[in-house]
Amino acid sequence: MFRAKRVIDLQVQSMETSPLRANCLSFSELLGQAVALISPTMTAALIIPVMFSNTGNMSWLAYALGTIMLLFVAFNLNQFARRSAGVGSMYAYTSRGLGLTAGGIAGWSLIWAYLGIAMAGMTGFAVFAGKLTEMAGFTASPLLFFVICGLAAWYCAWKNVQLSAVLMLVLEGASMLLIVALCFIVLQQHHFAIDTKQLSLSDTPLSSMGLGVVVAIFSLVGFECATAFGTEAKNPLKSVPRAVIWSLIVSGVFFVFVTYVMVDGFTGYATTLDKIDAPLNVLAELAHVKFLQVPLSLGAMFTFFSLALSCLNAGARVIFAMGRHGLLPAATAGAHSTNETPHVAVTVMALIAFIVPSILTLAHNAPLDIFNWVGTLAAFGFLVPYFLITIAAPVYLSRLGQLRRRDVGYCIAALLLLLIPAVGSVYPLPPAPLVYFPYLFLMYLAIGAAWIVAFHRRVPAARTRIREELASTHEHYSLPGMEAANEV
Repeated sequence: MFRAKRVIDLQVQSMETSPLRANCLSFSELLGQAVALISPTMTAALIIPVMFSNTGNMSWLAYALGTIMLLFVAFNLNQFARRSAGVGSMYAYTSRGLGLTAGGIAGWSLIWAYLGIAMAGMTGFAVFAGKLTEMAGFTASPLLFFVICGLAAWYCAWKNVQLSAVLMLVLEGASMLLIVALCFIVLQQHHFAIDTKQLSLSDTPLSSMGLGVVVAIFSLVGFECATAFGTEAKNPLKSVPRAVIWSLIVSGVFFVFVTYVMVDGFTGYATTLDKIDAPLNVLAELAHVKFLQVPLSLGAMFTFFSLALSCLNAGARVIFAMGRHGLLPAATAGAHSTNETPHVAVTVMALIAFIVPSILTLAHNAPLDIFNWVGTLAAFGFLVPYFLITIAAPVYLSRLGQLRRRDVGYCIAALLLLLIPAVGSVYPLPPAPLVYFPYLFLMYLAIGAAWIVAFHRRVPAARTRIREELASTHEHYSLPGMEAANEV
């Protein structure tokens, strides 16, 4: 008990210093972080064929519906983002609305989600680095590419959060612009004719559209990551909620446009879109701009690097926040004295994100299979905090005396819409090994919940300290009644 109390005292002492670099990220850099984690290029490079296998010519509509659905979640999330800012905010937001136990579970789940997507970034990097080396006439082990991606992402996240943000903004932005340019070339060669088959709503059954919306929502997860940088953002009460909304809008519009063009571009091709593993390269060949294959593959490779980097940054800040509260080892609450980054948490994230796919590769699994597995597992990690933050928003507003009818409507709409990916991810039953993934995640979640509950019982004084920190250490905003919103 004495040792546990001493650890809490040390961590609370570190909280008071707010050691991360403050006021360094602009709105565009926050937007770059969020868009990089959503990774529109990843969807264009690998996920749209999966979408087409479910929804055919209605794939663009599934992405439009998925974007609208998640906007309702974003509206609930922004009830917090407009009123307070801090490090690891999704964890802190849920703690304010539903209490410390629910907040801890949300943070624990987000760590799983960001780790899974970081692994997807590394494996995607290896897939496209492998394609580039094949174009050059030689092959290399995926392990080499894991090392390159892992070390580079770790260094950028360890060194400077602003450097990371600018790099992600440039890399993802350049890749998206290149894909949009290819799409306009395809449209020009089709004389900008309207593809009427894609506008007919009678070709795809409703059940298939449901599966498509599941894919769309899982393609868009990560939009919330801007909230993790509340301490480091400039004017966070405006820039963070704007980044949350605009990352969804930018990515959603991109998905709808690129999916429409890609389906149109593959019309009449001998191999259907759902059977192609590098659709952008094939589309470039069909559009008679084969010279774009190398820059497209380079763009995809760099965007997967950006994806891994964004997850290391966001996940490390959730670990850092939970470490400061004693829910994770005290070392994870450390910040680099010069770089002002959560260097220990970044290193933990990078090591796990490297080790797991490396072990799976050594067990003779293909990088693309690993990419699909870790991405699917990560999706479960996003759903839990999305549900919790949606429920937390009206509770939080009610305690502040600011609840309106439309806020309740946003909550109900978001909860109903989130049931679609929640149910669609387990029914109908997917093939092995995917069928076992929900149980693996639930086991992880149960371990985390048990640890969090045991921690608060073992160190009851931590509750008061954490509630005080949540209520009083928001550099940018503080609301009366915050203490009541922090009850467990």
